[in-house]
Amino acid sequence: MDRLRAFMRARRLAYRTEETYCRWIRDYIRFHNMERPEDLGAEQIDNWLCHLACNRSVSINTQKTALNAVVFLYRQFLRREIGQLSFTRANKGRKLPVVFSHDEAMRVLSLLTGQSWLAASLMYGAGLRIMEAVRLRIGDLDFGESSLTVNEAKGSKARRVLLPRSLVNPLQNQIDMVLALNRQDRIKGFGSIYMPGVKSSNSTHSSPGLLYLFPADRPAFCPQLQVTRRHHIREQQVRRAVARAIIKADVKKAASCHTFRHSFATQLLAAGTDIRKIQELLGHSNVKTTMIYTHVIGTHTEETHSPLDNHIQ
Repeated sequence: MDRLRAFMRARRLAYRTEETYCRWIRDYIRFHNMERPEDLGAEQIDNWLCHLACNRSVSINTQKTALNAVVFLYRQFLRREIGQLSFTRANKGRKLPVVFSHDEAMRVLSLLTGQSWLAASLMYGAGLRIMEAVRLRIGDLDFGESSLTVNEAKGSKARRVLLPRSLVNPLQNQIDMVLALNRQDRIKGFGSIYMPGVKSSNSTHSSPGLLYLFPADRPAFCPQLQVTRRHHIREQQVRRAVARAIIKADVKKAASCHTFRHSFATQLLAAGTDIRKIQELLGHSNVKTTMIYTHVIGTHTEETHSPLDNHIQ
């Protein structure tokens, strides 16, 4: 595993990808009673993937991630072809996303404070994923065009999205705080800024636009570049705050941070926004992914009534 991690870091894989792949590869090895992967092949990979689908009931995307991990292990690291696979694919059916009503979303937001409130407001107001929100940098904001650019997005697919006018003043106050904090960091010697793809651990960018919009409470050690610097806040910090707010708001739904993004899409669709425009704002590669929100809204209207209510005058 140490050699595998070193191999991943030499190829500049994202740290999150590194952690995910290593976790699934360990799971694969343990499933086969700690046998060396070099002694296993397509049949053993099939058995493990079938186990994930049939016994552990993982989702389709989770099984795909697990498959990507072992494919990387064999093809990239071990330089071996794994042959034809014939595993049982996970299939849990279509599940409609949970969404907030506008009233519910505002109730939850009203119970948040500080950076958690601002990050959640961007998830609802701009349709951001939680990691896209916490990874925003000052330079991603364009107040003149009332837009923001999501550069560190899922799949490295940058896009421009809406910048809610109601967040302009809070965002400007946040920027002032970030700049003041960075000045203090530079005095203490850990003011360098992380940039994806930059290999130098001593890189100290001077542009304030590269500073994270949501800085962490304290500096941390970067295991990839062996340097101490201030990163962005962890998404778990926002997740926990939102989870507490949902309970306090008495929302009886299986909601989470991602519910804000779903709610953004359904609110736009209900207002008559073109589905292709919503696809672009959400950063979906295929419009079929965006079409799921048409099922959330449904085809019923105020003029359609249940037959059970026909007797009601």
